[in-house]
Amino acid sequence: MNVKASTKYKREHKADYGKERIEILYEDEFLCVINKPTGMLTCPYPGSRARTAQDVLEQLMRKRGVLNKNHKPLVVHRLDRDTSGVMMFAFTENAQSLIMKRWHTMVTSRLYRAVAENPKSREKVLPDTGLIDDELSFNAYNVGFVPSEKMKQSDRNLKTVPARTHFSVVERGPTHTLFELSLDTGKKNQIRAHLASRDYPLCGDENYRARTDHFHRLCLHARTLSFVHPFTQKEMSFCVPEPGEWLEYVKGGDLNPEPPVWAIENEEIRGRKLSAKNGVGMEGVILGQKRISSKEKAHMNFIELGKRQK
Repeated sequence: MNVKASTKYKREHKADYGKERIEILYEDEFLCVINKPTGMLTCPYPGSRARTAQDVLEQLMRKRGVLNKNHKPLVVHRLDRDTSGVMMFAFTENAQSLIMKRWHTMVTSRLYRAVAENPKSREKVLPDTGLIDDELSFNAYNVGFVPSEKMKQSDRNLKTVPARTHFSVVERGPTHTLFELSLDTGKKNQIRAHLASRDYPLCGDENYRARTDHFHRLCLHARTLSFVHPFTQKEMSFCVPEPGEWLEYVKGGDLNPEPPVWAIENEEIRGRKLSAKNGVGMEGVILGQKRISSKEKAHMNFIELGKRQK
């Protein structure tokens, strides 16, 4: 199975890779609200052995002696693997059924924050507030995207689902924008696909061809979850702010970004293909070399640097 370049990088450089922890914000006999870290699946899927938020919550409950077949974490909604933030689990099948049935009426606010790259064209700059309601389709890898009109016309069997994303601009910077977003529909990849379709790919998003990866993570965070408790009818609200560095990054801009690891890998692949096509050995590949970082340059003498930059 092919592993994404960003995943390879995290395996090598992320201190808690595969050992991420969850934070329990609230729990009672019916449900639990947690803060999920980036890089962790919500729940298992067939064939996967990856650590999930559901697994970790089960382990915590088992250690405390409160886990049994009638009291265990059950999924009521999901966050993408690389999305961090506030989410909920049910503890009983009755609670799960009731929450899923009433989700759109019991949840009063669900807000996300995201750092997105600015579009290359000023004509495509989004207003301060608005709605993106393009339908979504999914490719063979189950990645959501907004199909073009040409694609819809050429493929009459193309399946689409409705999706509605409200957005407002928190901060505009020279290279990036900080958005606050809410969803009328909770489709997989919805925010990422909708913003990317408007030439605003999220910082750190390999799937949607982002050009920057300053934080080595997807810059999407589920900030707020407010709801009416389905059993007590009590109004509840939980908020975990996005990393403070995001706002400072947007304000200052990223005027000379290092290329993301997937861009480097793609460049190397193109270099190998070009070399194979032209019958050139790998020692002759210039296109496939990694870009030299400022740190690497600082430790090279001018002869080594000249050889690398020929």
